[in-house]
Amino acid sequence: MLQVQNLEVVYDDVMLVLRGISLQVQPGQIVALLGANGAGKTTLLRALCGLLDVHDGKITKGSILLDGKPIHTLTPAAIVRRGISQVMEGRRIFTELTVEENLRIGAHLNPRGRAEGMERVYTLFPVLRKRRKETAGYLSGGEQQMLAIGRALMASPRYLLLDEPSLGLAPRLVEQIRDLIVEINRQGTAVLLVEQNATMALSIASHGYVMETGKLVLDAPAERLLADDDVREFYLGLHPEGTVRSFREVKHYRRRKRWLS
Repeated sequence: MLQVQNLEVVYDDVMLVLRGISLQVQPGQIVALLGANGAGKTTLLRALCGLLDVHDGKITKGSILLDGKPIHTLTPAAIVRRGISQVMEGRRIFTELTVEENLRIGAHLNPRGRAEGMERVYTLFPVLRKRRKETAGYLSGGEQQMLAIGRALMASPRYLLLDEPSLGLAPRLVEQIRDLIVEINRQGTAVLLVEQNATMALSIASHGYVMETGKLVLDAPAERLLADDDVREFYLGLHPEGTVRSFREVKHYRRRKRWLS
């Protein structure tokens, strides 16, 4: 099990970004992490993958455990070896390399599993097999996202962290990515899915968390979050046109309505 316990993260020694975050991802589970831009979702993924120091960030409190053992002091390579891989927001593929070269790079810590991993990726993403010799920069946005996910899978992770995989994709491609995430999970890989597309994320997750300004403000089964009026209003866009309110403001507004009624 992947666990985050009372985690606090600071940037540049002064900016507190995560405040007492606690969550968990069980083996074989899909967990959705929702929140607006700036909520701290990407920072949490950086902490999970050991990439905070690249951005002048550090953990000042709390811990990250994998199967009961702390991993927050490990290097990014050591974390990958223990079974955690991330697909960063914006794909971050090597655009001047071929599709196959990108995938090979994903297996640099798992060279013995390279052939098996390549076949798994090509089975999941047949279009990548067809274009394996093509330069990655010439792929469509959806194909580049598939390549980014495929590259992460080359390390044979037990836990896959996805940061906004539907960002910038057409609705048809969002559905395709959603179905692929479900299939990857069906094959035994647990998924922590960071998304602003709450409908997509909660439709395939078993559990969900909502973040705002570095804190978790909601923690519940995905079905309950989908049915929650506050979540529907703020994250599913079911609020009056032209208004932008935070999740806390939505909850305060609804409480006040109940009190005055």
